[in-house]
Amino acid sequence: MSENEKIVLTQAGPEGIRYDFNDGCRVWVPEGAKWLVVLRDVDTDTLLFRQELNGAGMVQSHKRYYVRFEIIIWKDGEQVFTHTCDLKDREVLITMQMGGLGDHIAWVGQAVAFVEEHGCRASFLVKKEMIALFEDEYPHIRFIDEDDMGDRQYYAHYKVLVFFGDREFICQPNDYRQSGLSHMGAYILGLDPEDRKPRVTSDPGGRPLEEPYVCIGAQASGLSKYWNNPRGWYDLVRFLKEKGYKVVCIDKCRVAGPTTALRYIPHGTEDETGDRPLTERVRWLKHAEFFVGTSSGLAWLAWAAGTPVVMISGYTEPYNEFRTPYRIINRNVCNGCANDVNIELQAADPFFCPRHKGTERIFECSRAISFTQVKKTIEKIPGFGGVAND
Repeated sequence: MSENEKIVLTQAGPEGIRYDFNDGCRVWVPEGAKWLVVLRDVDTDTLLFRQELNGAGMVQSHKRYYVRFEIIIWKDGEQVFTHTCDLKDREVLITMQMGGLGDHIAWVGQAVAFVEEHGCRASFLVKKEMIALFEDEYPHIRFIDEDDMGDRQYYAHYKVLVFFGDREFICQPNDYRQSGLSHMGAYILGLDPEDRKPRVTSDPGGRPLEEPYVCIGAQASGLSKYWNNPRGWYDLVRFLKEKGYKVVCIDKCRVAGPTTALRYIPHGTEDETGDRPLTERVRWLKHAEFFVGTSSGLAWLAWAAGTPVVMISGYTEPYNEFRTPYRIINRNVCNGCANDVNIELQAADPFFCPRHKGTERIFECSRAISFTQVKKTIEKIPGFGGVAND
């Protein structure tokens, strides 16, 4: 390793040793000796790595997610260094910036719990538009985007992302399709798997409408996530309006989807679509009676805002998202392929339907979710319909 490469390892030990926990446990030893490097998982008392090196060299753990590593190094037969990963008061970077809105909501709560457990000085690398959503809620955490990286030296770096094709479990301890989006961040960060709702900032100003209203989000990141029942939104909007609610669409786009299968804002809704600040969306959501949508970022944002969420999704298993008592899936048809470990997501294919593409059963997981099923679920929400005769 060259002198410039050696600088990448941020921590200095004795005898010219350098090490850190950025992208796993990494150790560099210099020329001039015979070395033995051992890496252990302290919490499971497991030997992970043992390597002899004649002269300079670097070793790196196979595992890149959080493990409480112990480094033990011998020089010419004499033990000269031991160090156990301890994040307290250390500079730690947690990367989440490649995820969407829902991913950030799912992961920030897990990352905050990690910071609280370890007492580290944390920086969260997120998408620029997410910073205003979180930074005032967590002043002890530094929220940054890629433009703010600078040359800060981190003791440890953990990547909380969806790792497709990680069959050897290098970056995650289990398959994200089995753990679900909600809990995968917990597994990567060594936490018990549970929903951890982050706090989010709302624009000031109180209620944006005096009348009782419901927010909806009809768009999604792929056709497989849409509510593909052709009458679904039409019947639902009419039903909600008959019950005395204004129905407000807060999607980013009025029209979305591939050219041959465009999806439009549901008929009869109040149009509040547009590329708005997320804090403004929180204001709409926190004062809504409830939110109805698909497995999308807006559903996650509604959950974080404390709004009851009616989620319509046959594509994902319910454990993939946060727990809501108003989760809708039809088990009588094909369902849950997003969490099938035998299926690889084809994100570039807008018509991705791995079991039934090209047949009359395409997207039956959501086409078969009826308005009646959604209506009955909404009627379970405490206080629903109480505004009809106001």
